[in-house]
Amino acid sequence: MLFKEKIPGLILCFIIAIPSWLLGLYLPLIGAPVFAILIGIIVGSFYQNRQLFNKGIAFTSKYILQTAVVLLGFGLNLMQVMKVGISSLPIIIMTISISLIIAYVLQKLFKLDKTIATLIGVGSSICGGSAIAATAPVINAKDDEVAQAISVIFLFNILAALIFPTLGNFIGLSDHGFALFAGTAVNDTSSVTATATAWDAINHSNTLGGATIVKLTRTLAIIPITIVLSIYHMKQTQKEQSVSVTKIFPKFVLYFILASLLTTIVASLGFSLRIFDPLKVLSKFFIVMAMGAIGINTNVSKLIKTGGKSILLGVACWLGIIIVSLTMQAILGTW
Repeated sequence: MLFKEKIPGLILCFIIAIPSWLLGLYLPLIGAPVFAILIGIIVGSFYQNRQLFNKGIAFTSKYILQTAVVLLGFGLNLMQVMKVGISSLPIIIMTISISLIIAYVLQKLFKLDKTIATLIGVGSSICGGSAIAATAPVINAKDDEVAQAISVIFLFNILAALIFPTLGNFIGLSDHGFALFAGTAVNDTSSVTATATAWDAINHSNTLGGATIVKLTRTLAIIPITIVLSIYHMKQTQKEQSVSVTKIFPKFVLYFILASLLTTIVASLGFSLRIFDPLKVLSKFFIVMAMGAIGINTNVSKLIKTGGKSILLGVACWLGIIIVSLTMQAILGTW
């Protein structure tokens, strides 16, 4: 496939990303990726010459999305995460486990599409849209499945930012306890920021830094989760073939790890990590572009038809994470 054949589709996704990005800046609780999906759906229902754009749209929804995940690694200082975030590890492990278990059980009970259930379970427990972006290519998720999972996650981002600060005060969480709660129970980085900022405004505290580091620690779970899912998916789809290490380990996850290691080395040498800020911004913009591409290819009728069960699954995962996060804090004495 010649690159010039992809240019029209890339330009279309770029054009969709610009207003989505600006809207996301004004309405961060909703977020640019959700706006991109919505605008993409609208554009997809109107544009006629699909053959002209299809190759670039497919390239954006797959390879630009994977590049976004790689660039996400430049925001992770592994030494800082290990130093500060290690205390939250038991809570993180338990919340991720309960979300994935709930997703597995309810997928069977509701007879929900396995791919959508996996994306919602991973998105709820790790880091929202970024985790979905990392998982989607590993399990060969379709664009409308990704769109549905992102839409479900978005609902609970808003609820968390609105409810958690009041809930935290009602049950008597300390500042440290709320930082752990926000970092382990809110599924998207921007929503963690919004939730912690709301708490700080009410209580005149400074939980944002702690909540963000806990959230970054959760982000590292992308690595083992994508590898495990890759192994499982490979065995399911290639039962008669041998499964090699190179097939199991997604290349973009390897590059994500290398980006994190480079960030850690730069930090250990005393350089400011602000030099990576442009790459972090580019990562977010690429995700928005990819969500625009996914929106264009989304089957709206299927999205509406299966949306109810997906939302119920999202509710169950979200409540499970909240209960486990608070229960673990009570057990560990970090409340």
